[in-house]
Amino acid sequence: MPHRRSLPMLAAGLAALSGRAPGQIAFPTRPIAISTGYAPGGVTDIVSRAVAARMERELGQPVVVENRVGAATAVANTHVAQARPDGYTLLMGTSTLAINPALQPHLTPRDPISALAPVGPVFRTPFVLHVHPSLPVQNLAEFIAYARAHPGRINFGSSGTGAVNHLAQALLVARTGIEVVHVPFRGGAPALIELRAGRIQAMFSAVLEALPALQEGATRGLGISSRSRSALLPDLPPIAETVPGFEAVFWQGLFAPAGTPPAVIARLEAALRAATTDPDLIAAMGQRGAEIISGSAEDLRELLQQETRQWGDLIQSVGIRAE
Repeated sequence: MPHRRSLPMLAAGLAALSGRAPGQIAFPTRPIAISTGYAPGGVTDIVSRAVAARMERELGQPVVVENRVGAATAVANTHVAQARPDGYTLLMGTSTLAINPALQPHLTPRDPISALAPVGPVFRTPFVLHVHPSLPVQNLAEFIAYARAHPGRINFGSSGTGAVNHLAQALLVARTGIEVVHVPFRGGAPALIELRAGRIQAMFSAVLEALPALQEGATRGLGISSRSRSALLPDLPPIAETVPGFEAVFWQGLFAPAGTPPAVIARLEAALRAATTDPDLIAAMGQRGAEIISGSAEDLRELLQQETRQWGDLIQSVGIRAE
């Protein structure tokens, strides 16, 4: 038996033979699956795959994206929340994790904050408030004044009840006291068709969706829903400049099941940070309207907690109900 004082040296030697530093875990040793609640081809899916490919280089194992669509992303969320907490089953979670508990409390996981372990943020995308040119307003202040003078006259579209762009509209109404008519659609594309045609007068659209209509003059941009300007629409002022404190963005972050060992989370967090600080990835996704953000697991935890409170309070106070 080795002398007691030689044990640390023996451990270091074994770690060297295995290619690991002392104390470093043997993770990963097989492929990692990342679930997303969105269909292939959209910005969320595209960003997920780009980030997964970059993480794969850091981790030395395949990182594959699985599309598990359904129940307002609850299918993917629940699959990961109930998975073995070993770091091999992950979730590209989104704003729906903060919205579903208040909007659709029957969906699982009912408490994402306790059911999931944050790894780190991935991206966010703001929304453009744009209107049909027939509306006699040139900026947000004029829009608010017009809406106050004509309560219930503005038909305000969204991609569906409880979607982030609907909550952005509800937040604007709550902060300004205006009265508009919410017109939900099944997705942003059909709503935008109606806005172009003038059958609705206003809506919040993701930057990339709004861009063609704005460039063609089919709609008029009034503001951006983030607190900073968009690189794709640098002349569009933040709504917060007129409505202090206003912010409503769609975000995505990487999560593991609750109970995943801290050392595994740390390994995943480091790989994710390498992806979200990659200049080529940042530039490529920026052209798709996705602002890549880099941060810690704690940053993502705070974001989820803050938005769960914000959207929960709004949904309860306004009385929004899922369709």
